Amino acid sequence: MSKTITRIFDFAYNQLVNYPQEKCYNYKVNDEWKSISTEKLINSANKVSSSLLKLGVKPNDKIAVITENNNPNWHILDTGILQIGAQNVPLYATLSEKDYEYILNHSDAQYCFVSNNDLYNKVKSIESKTQLKGIFSLEELETDYGFSNFLEIGTNKEYSSEIEKLKNNVKPDHLATIIYTSGTTGTPKGVMLSHNNIVFTVFKTDKAFNLNSSKKRILSYLPICHIYERTASYYNLYKGFEVYFAESLETIGDNIREVKPHFLAVVPRLLEKIFDKIIDKGSNLKGLKKQLFFWALALAEKYEPYHKNGNWYHFKLNIANKIIFSKWREALGNNLEFMVSGSAPLQQRLIRVFTAAGIPVFEGYGMTESSPGGTVNDLRNNNLKIGTVGKPLEGVEIKIAEDGEILMKGENVMLGYYKNDELTKKTIINGYLHTGDIGELDNEGFLTITDRKKEIFKTSGGKYIAPAALESEFKQSRFIEQIMVIGEGEKMPAAFIQVQFEFIEDWAKRHHHKITDVTSDKKLIERIQEEVDFYNKKFGKWEQIKRFEITPEPWTIENECLTPTMKIKRKVIKEKYKKLYQKIYNS
Repeated sequence: MSKTITRIFDFAYNQLVNYPQEKCYNYKVNDEWKSISTEKLINSANKVSSSLLKLGVKPNDKIAVITENNNPNWHILDTGILQIGAQNVPLYATLSEKDYEYILNHSDAQYCFVSNNDLYNKVKSIESKTQLKGIFSLEELETDYGFSNFLEIGTNKEYSSEIEKLKNNVKPDHLATIIYTSGTTGTPKGVMLSHNNIVFTVFKTDKAFNLNSSKKRILSYLPICHIYERTASYYNLYKGFEVYFAESLETIGDNIREVKPHFLAVVPRLLEKIFDKIIDKGSNLKGLKKQLFFWALALAEKYEPYHKNGNWYHFKLNIANKIIFSKWREALGNNLEFMVSGSAPLQQRLIRVFTAAGIPVFEGYGMTESSPGGTVNDLRNNNLKIGTVGKPLEGVEIKIAEDGEILMKGENVMLGYYKNDELTKKTIINGYLHTGDIGELDNEGFLTITDRKKEIFKTSGGKYIAPAALESEFKQSRFIEQIMVIGEGEKMPAAFIQVQFEFIEDWAKRHHHKITDVTSDKKLIERIQEEVDFYNKKFGKWEQIKRFEITPEPWTIENECLTPTMKIKRKVIKEKYKKLYQKIYNS
């Protein structure tokens, strides 16, 4: 580990010395890419620090930041906050006013920065119920709360020596950030991470990937308030990569083709959507082209790493790569060396298909409480095993408790939960983080996640059901976009299914069928039943889905059915569709 980087803000200064970039951060304005250099990043961060000091911000004060889309000013602000010993408290833009009020009060936030006027008004509406001293925008607005005006606050006094002194007082084990979990259940918890927690993860991840060139482009689009994207952003700074900010989740495809990134951090839902679009295009081909597409796809689904399928398989795969998969790579910018997937279980099929197509997918495992280091797959040195989340990063110890829970130990493990010593003591015991996930370690050291400890349930017959395993399998169906397995304490497992609306529409047109209501359309329900019957065969009789109901609308972040990283919120969905639940079990 570099001796010059021990705190998070050291990454920016390290880049200035070793890999100064003219295009450190890149963002779009009126369809044109603009850039800021490493030098401007640091100069602007020092202005942030000066303005915060002028406002009376002191070490250990908390600054809340709420952003809808990733942008350079978030990173400028982050560096400026951290180097004076204050802490950045990032919040999701999709939270309600009630959640903002709770987190702003619980975190003791002094000031709040937002990325647009809608968020400004949202926070302004609850400002009087908090201890906030002011709200500023990250946008360059012609208002007293615009970012440019904020940067001017500290310009009438020279703060450079004070900033330098405060920087020197920040130690690696000091608190850097409090990240409130998005909460698939219950009240958000404030995870306290130190500078060292995150720096450790960056260095150990770097060792796992071993990317030596700084001449790479990255597309940043996952929520920066999530530890996965945030730690990735520090890694990109450390490596000297050019970072491009996607305009929105809706424009990712276009932005990928423009930027031509060298690797992507992905969540399973995004990869599923990319794959679905590829399959849709293949389905619309005709004749021999369509036959070749699905021949190549079937070949890729049988992929095994390290030439395990033999020479004849790879001879055919080379042909598939030239005539089919080369077009996939082109659609994804033609530069993608690999993708890293985290946050939720990923279908094995997707790993096989994309890796066979020359775009390896490395599934890893971690959580906010582990900064988010843990394990990762890697093609080098036989360190890729499909169906697992890889081996532990160097310096991270993984062991399995008697009840199957995954325990983790290392410098990546959080300091604890903010203002919740009781929960901290229950979660970190003898230095081991009790993750709440159930898993297995094989004799080669690969970790497999089997389910969330809190999500496993028993039916009334005493049989254990692991929802995540079932859900991951069923989501391979092109008819099913989301599925939630239910049945705790009931006589049988069942499911809520959210269909893939675009695909269903095309399917109906092909069959000259009009669907007026997806929840009750007899022909659609019969077709979904065929899918359920097919995937049920892979499971024991006691865990097979016996009944299902189709939900009327998509599950989205906006309607609070999904977290910002697209994981299903079980408690919310169960409450939202309680009438369907009653229909399944009481009719």
